[in-house]
Amino acid sequence: MAAYDTIVVGLGAAGATAAGTLARGGRRVLALEAAARAGGRVRTERCGDGVVELGAEWIQGTHPSRVYDLAVQNNISVGTQNLDYDVFRSDGTQKDLELIDELMKFYYDVVAQKSDKNESVGAFVTKKFKKYLAEKHPDLFRDEEFVENFLEYMNIIENNTVASHDWDDITAKGDFECIDGDQFASWHRHGYKTFFEILLNTYNNGPGLPTLDIKFNTEVTSISWPRVGTGDVVVTCRGGEQYTAPNVIVTVSLGVLKDRHTTLFSPPLPEEKIEAINMISMGLLDKIVLSFDKPWWSRNMAFYWTVEDKKKLPEEDKWLGKIVQASTPLGSNNTITLWTYGEVAKLVETLPEEVVKTKVVELLQRFMGANVTVPQPTGMLRSTWYSNPYTRGSVSYNNLQMPQHPHIRETLGSPLLDAAGTPRVLFAGEATERTRYGTVHGASDTGYRAADMLLKSSNI
Repeated sequence: MAAYDTIVVGLGAAGATAAGTLARGGRRVLALEAAARAGGRVRTERCGDGVVELGAEWIQGTHPSRVYDLAVQNNISVGTQNLDYDVFRSDGTQKDLELIDELMKFYYDVVAQKSDKNESVGAFVTKKFKKYLAEKHPDLFRDEEFVENFLEYMNIIENNTVASHDWDDITAKGDFECIDGDQFASWHRHGYKTFFEILLNTYNNGPGLPTLDIKFNTEVTSISWPRVGTGDVVVTCRGGEQYTAPNVIVTVSLGVLKDRHTTLFSPPLPEEKIEAINMISMGLLDKIVLSFDKPWWSRNMAFYWTVEDKKKLPEEDKWLGKIVQASTPLGSNNTITLWTYGEVAKLVETLPEEVVKTKVVELLQRFMGANVTVPQPTGMLRSTWYSNPYTRGSVSYNNLQMPQHPHIRETLGSPLLDAAGTPRVLFAGEATERTRYGTVHGASDTGYRAADMLLKSSNI
């Protein structure tokens, strides 16, 4: 067997960054990836007349960002996605569209703020929203049904942003930090996959990295590491293959850790790390992408369900009432992306493809009204991040417990040391990043952090 300095488990943003950094530093690295591709929860697919993203969509900020920097360094143009939207009502009318647009702009302003106490985003926004209505639209403030319906609408928008299950589960006292620059920069027709091609030196038919071996379709089932002594870490795979190295960097998702940490590690993880795995929430955000012969829309769409129309939905179609957004990706001119989250996304993952396609087209036709005919799609793609055993969700978010445990993400990301104080099992991934969790650049930073720790160590 080849002698490796480090084994990297998972080739998402953290794993690919760690593997590439170590290999460029002269270390011999083995990367084990359960899927058939690099990227993890970034997944670029051909669709329509270009490419679409089934996972991470945007470069969320430009400075400091190794994602953006690598694009610039490789002379790759980065586009800016315009997220202005047209509002449509479920009854096909144009009633109150300016009002809905006004209230949504108010929501976006409020949700960007942070509370000085540990309350849910739902409670924080509701309080400010009702005050705004009482001052600006007193008649609406007295319309309890309207207020309740619009609060639910904002709840769905928030979950589509954070990948949460409900805005009452998210703390408004979070420590998430946006980095400077465009929050909706896009790889457009290059696709987010280009980031991984650059990291692994395969961009523009590059030869890869000479000291990096990559094995796809190789699921890791156990990681055994020595607390005492000088033995190697032993990594066992589903097919029975075993690989050894002085250390391993584990970059699997929080969802996978929640599912499998009890069987994945030997000896078992320490209690404080198990507590971190259990405490941090793993969210779910899925996409339904439809392609058409040609675009029949003008820009992004926001769907406002009236109270009456939601009540009329048959029980088996209630999930449609939770779809309130369709965006137009920069990588393809003739596709649109509809967003689902939480329990609704879990349900949609289980529905037959033809059912999803038919119902979503009916939804679009409902909102477009009688003056627009929605044609039949030429194709459909959808993500399945929850049912995928190698992800078990999309990204982590900060729930109401987190402010009382401000260092819990660092605990999740802390390495396991042997008796001599040498790092044997290191952890990386977006869930281990304290302030930039849920982002590709945050995940990449944690991969670099782990690699840098090993490069600076004299014990490897």
